[in-house]
Amino acid sequence: MYSIHGYAQGTDYNLRYYSDAERVKKADVDSLLAQVDALMSLYKPDSQINQFNKSEKGLPIDAHFLSVMLKSFEVYKASEGRFDVTVAPLVQLWGFGPERVQQFPDSSTVKETLARVGMWQLELDGDVLYKKHPGVTIDLNGIAQGFSVDVIANYLLASGIKSYMVEIGGEVVVHGAKPDGTGFRIGIEGPSPEGSAAVAKAAPFRHILELKEGAVTSSGTFNKYRKYKEGRISHLIDPKTGYPLKSPMISVTVYAGDALTADGYDNALMAMGSIEEAMAFADKAKLEAYFIYHRPDGSLADTLTTGFKTLLVD
Repeated sequence: MYSIHGYAQGTDYNLRYYSDAERVKKADVDSLLAQVDALMSLYKPDSQINQFNKSEKGLPIDAHFLSVMLKSFEVYKASEGRFDVTVAPLVQLWGFGPERVQQFPDSSTVKETLARVGMWQLELDGDVLYKKHPGVTIDLNGIAQGFSVDVIANYLLASGIKSYMVEIGGEVVVHGAKPDGTGFRIGIEGPSPEGSAAVAKAAPFRHILELKEGAVTSSGTFNKYRKYKEGRISHLIDPKTGYPLKSPMISVTVYAGDALTADGYDNALMAMGSIEEAMAFADKAKLEAYFIYHRPDGSLADTLTTGFKTLLVD
């Protein structure tokens, strides 16, 4: 077994693979992640995404960037706009973007900013991404990390490695069984069982999955938030209202064939108005998912799709 641990994209990453020889080194992984950052990081001034955001009409984009945008359009359409990468100016407005903010916006500022939000204002023509208004900007933080996991996983596979687990910031891809025939085990975190007053306090794993193939990603509100008035606001911004997301969902974990798909849809599911709507959407999209949510009385509950249940060992 070979293990690689590092730091990239504002978080930790971990690789574990089985091989008869060391086939991948940390420098290889760091180089690949740096390439993704050079395309899609808002924190890199010269990244391609920042070049697009500064442009008036758009520009040609790299093949990796294109893959992420194609999936973003897919999820946007399927979720009827609940997932929308043009939410970038709203994310910044509420203090979750790359620039510091001193105060929260008023309603008129939110309304004005909403005019620049909506993926209908974007258009792909081959490898050229156009914008219909120069003020439209995009933020791929809700999906790009899943893509990064896929990039590393594909590199391991191309290097002749047939058994591996790749994890970046909690987003995971698994391929193949361990030498003893068992799968890789993945823990699902959740909020404290004490209720809504303690949702920011991480608790021990709620469930354990065992996988030999596929991707698992999560989106949630209990680990990333800002204090607002007497409470806290989510880093997930509703592209329809312009305000931090208000949803009964606390966290959503999605299992899919690849991390790009899982990562896009976990955010869409977080934005659903009820657990019934979320479960119906998961069924229609043929996704397997696990939900932690608030009941109408404020108490915590969880539920999962039938297929997700088959992945659990605890």
